[in-house]
Amino acid sequence: MKKVLAAFDKYLAKEGLTFEAVIIGGAALIVMDVVDRQTKDVDCLDPVINDKIKKLSQEFAKDHPELKLMQEWLNNGPQTLKRDLPEDWITRIHPIYKGRALTLSTLGRIDLLRSKLFAYCDRQTDFDDCVALAPNEEELRTCYPWVVARDQNPLWPEHVLTSFKDLAEKGLGYEFKP
Repeated sequence: MKKVLAAFDKYLAKEGLTFEAVIIGGAALIVMDVVDRQTKDVDCLDPVINDKIKKLSQEFAKDHPELKLMQEWLNNGPQTLKRDLPEDWITRIHPIYKGRALTLSTLGRIDLLRSKLFAYCDRQTDFDDCVALAPNEEELRTCYPWVVARDQNPLWPEHVLTSFKDLAEKGLGYEFKP
């Protein structure tokens, strides 16, 4: 993904455009060197990607078939998360990539943990990313009520508790007590 972002940065610069965004998910973790894995997209939390940048990102994907990008590789998939994050989340973002035309930030640590822990509980596919982020016991306890509050299904709280316990015990080597 780092190679993709560097190439897209050059592509944007060549077109005389700039793009600044807050990203989350696997792409953010890869850029921060938290994980070393593949991801198929870049999840932009903010801002809404304007039509010009969206079209350019799609042209970039077509012009670079060797990168094997999906047409919607740059997307606003997680944008609804903004309404669930604490109101002041924007004050905790920090920069992770600065090119000539592309500037990327990500959520502050606790908000990034919240988003990854929610994804793990929701999809059960983000276990390794959560382990790589290595949340300590206090961070898990801080995130726990927020994740529980994300779903109204009556079975959700027990599912979250089981997921947090599994992550703590199997992935992080300690016992989770909310």
